[in-house]
Amino acid sequence: MARKDTAADAANPGRLKQIALTYKMTRRADKKIGLVLAAVGIVTFGVFLAIGFLIGHPIYLGILGLLLAFLATAIVFGRRAERAAFGQMEGQPGAAAAVLDNIGRGWTTTPAVAMNRSQDVVHRAVGKAGIVLVAEGNPNRVKSLLAAEKKKMNRIVADVPVHDLIVGTGEGQVGLKKLRTTMLKLPRVLTGPQVTATNDRLKAMGDLMSNMPLPKGPMPKGMKLPKGGPKAR
Repeated sequence: MARKDTAADAANPGRLKQIALTYKMTRRADKKIGLVLAAVGIVTFGVFLAIGFLIGHPIYLGILGLLLAFLATAIVFGRRAERAAFGQMEGQPGAAAAVLDNIGRGWTTTPAVAMNRSQDVVHRAVGKAGIVLVAEGNPNRVKSLLAAEKKKMNRIVADVPVHDLIVGTGEGQVGLKKLRTTMLKLPRVLTGPQVTATNDRLKAMGDLMSNMPLPKGPMPKGMKLPKGGPKAR
């Protein structure tokens, strides 16, 4: 029991520190966060306390109001913190990969399965909706990356649906804030075993490509890679 208490005591300062850091980060992007949280807490508590006086139970309604005020404040804080985090991530390289890493259970994500010299990149996620290719970068350049990756997926797992999304704020693109929601709304067409089999096939293909022998030493001048050869990742 003593060990559990010690572990809990050690964890509490960590949680408080994390909350404090999250608040500081959010406040940099949302200057009104403190006023908003205070208003939510006070209004929620005040409403329940007023109802308590009206019905003759101010203590009970006051306690309930205090608990609900804390809950409402936590919910509002979480949403505004998430919005601030997405705002800071917007347009940053690798932002889509960070969202995919936190999409939830049932998805297997692989960042940067395709990339070009301009640092445009395509990430891959596999779930019950099938394969989702998520591109971030210049919209005109990533289309060719997506087309090549979709073609490769169709060769490896032709029986699995392949979706493609471009992260951005332009027409036909998906905002970073809506990426997770958009993916979760895709129709589920695969079973759990089918998802596992798809991941195994993609992993086997990746291992096969990584284990292919490459010539040692510098490439002879004038030598060109054959079409369809391995691309930069």
